Amino acid sequence: MWESETESVADRDYGNGVLSSSKHGVKTDGFELRGHDWFVATDIPSDLRIQVGDVNFHLHKYPLLSRSGKMNRLIYESRDPELSKIVLDDLPGGPEAFELAAKFCYGIAVDLTAANISGLRCAAEYLEMTEDLEEGNLIFKTEAFLSYVVLSSWRDSIVVLKSCEKLSPWAENLQIVRRCSESIAWKACANPKGIRWAYTGKHQKVSSPKWNDMKDSSPSRSQQQVPADWWFEDASILRIDHFVRVITAIKAKDQRMIIESLISIIPPQKDSVSCSFLLRLLRMANMLKVAPALVTELEKRVGMQFEQATLADLLIPNYNKGETMFDVDLVQRLLEHFLVQEQTESSSPSGQSFSDKHMYDASQRGASGPNAKMRVARLVDSYLTEVSRDRNLSLTKFQVLAEALPESARTCDDGLYRAIDSYLKAHPTLSEHERKRLCRVMDCQKLSIDACMHAAQNERLPLRVVVQVLFSEQVKISNAMANTSLKEAGESHYQPMVSNRKSLLEGTPQSFQEGWTAAKKDINTLKFELETVKAKYLELQNDMENLQRQFDKMSKQKQASAWSSGWKKLSKLTKMTHMENHDIGPQLANAADQPNRKTPRRWRNSIS
Repeated sequence: MWESETESVADRDYGNGVLSSSKHGVKTDGFELRGHDWFVATDIPSDLRIQVGDVNFHLHKYPLLSRSGKMNRLIYESRDPELSKIVLDDLPGGPEAFELAAKFCYGIAVDLTAANISGLRCAAEYLEMTEDLEEGNLIFKTEAFLSYVVLSSWRDSIVVLKSCEKLSPWAENLQIVRRCSESIAWKACANPKGIRWAYTGKHQKVSSPKWNDMKDSSPSRSQQQVPADWWFEDASILRIDHFVRVITAIKAKDQRMIIESLISIIPPQKDSVSCSFLLRLLRMANMLKVAPALVTELEKRVGMQFEQATLADLLIPNYNKGETMFDVDLVQRLLEHFLVQEQTESSSPSGQSFSDKHMYDASQRGASGPNAKMRVARLVDSYLTEVSRDRNLSLTKFQVLAEALPESARTCDDGLYRAIDSYLKAHPTLSEHERKRLCRVMDCQKLSIDACMHAAQNERLPLRVVVQVLFSEQVKISNAMANTSLKEAGESHYQPMVSNRKSLLEGTPQSFQEGWTAAKKDINTLKFELETVKAKYLELQNDMENLQRQFDKMSKQKQASAWSSGWKKLSKLTKMTHMENHDIGPQLANAADQPNRKTPRRWRNSIS
């Protein structure tokens, strides 16, 4: 229980609430106040004056440098060995807090109280009095006093929260306001039967019972003396924003108690509560910071029915201020609980059912077996596709979640390929090694033809993966063609044996008929796709041959030069001249034989 109003801080088991530093470089009997100036009672003259507000502190450099990182920076960064004055107008807590911090630096005992602890804690943070400079420095000691003394006391929590009104934003950033609000809310939600009125810090009135009277009173009388809203009057002295913080914390504490109660009363039998309800309960539990043991128990319950979940149920925000938008680690834990449950059920001997009804119920639940794993695999692939758009999702988390399921859980990796492609789109800066590592979680042989065609044209995939996809696609097409030819041969071979197709179909189970119809449809689709590919191939081949002929023709034309064309013309002219001479010879001979024949005019003209 927290302390009574009359208990002082000095009486607690925390060094009597007194801080002191065993090391100090200047012997002193204390500080002396002269007007608005503080002086150190020592024979050594001060070499540093620090101004905080309108108060001056005449101190020495060495004690401050040995314990304050900020003083080290201010003095050494100034590059002035004769620096003798520093102004700290923005120090939280003002001159009162700096006075206590300076006394601590000199090794003078400091009395910690609920009234000065928040200002001293903020001043220690401002002065950077960390453990790097000295073990057991002021930050460590004030933080310990807050955690172990103040937050365990109702009255001290109220006082500290009240003193934080002048310390914004330091008190907010150091979580003093939040911790005090939660401490007050925790105590305000306590059972009134256990409240001792004198502990509340309320001003005693004449009509209020004294502690000695209440000590001897019966429990029923004590219950009548403590109302349910006993905490309201003490909390009402706070500033409005801090009061709202307390009320909000109390409301969250009531909701947390409700969630914890609901988790505790859930029946242990499987499927007694829907998986969707359990996941919504888990979302609230994470948001309200429910006890970790209860959260773990709830996660195990969800893992038992994980195959019943939907994608919308799994998109739980990350309430722990993590890097990712959604709580991927939570889904990883749920998947691990599911796999453990599956392994336990598969290893345990299954009892034989004595009635068909029990067997029907077991088959209807379908909680175990390969079907459950396949449903979970599809669910995980859809979840990975959704969360992969988050740029803060690391490759390791994606890979671990994708590889958590065994290979037998996925008969087709199309969903996993979509998740990988979505991750590559959202993370364009991945290196080649990282992209190869990402694609290792996918089996190219488990991709459908449509997925293979998309992957073959996907520039985001590594080249090696594209080659594997193309090879896998070629194997699938070859197998499909072989199966088609075998099917046609089988049909022609067994056709005479089938006397009546209608009677055969009537004697075939409905499930087999549906499966065979689907198979025929797939085969026809493959045949059509193959014929289309062949037609396109022939068309491309013809286009290629035409282009090759045109290319050869253009190449021959370019090879013919002006010199070669001239020689060709000359040889042609020579050939023509030779043929003409060959024709003139007989004509001249005939002219000699026939002298009386009149020579044609053209020859006479040509000779003369």
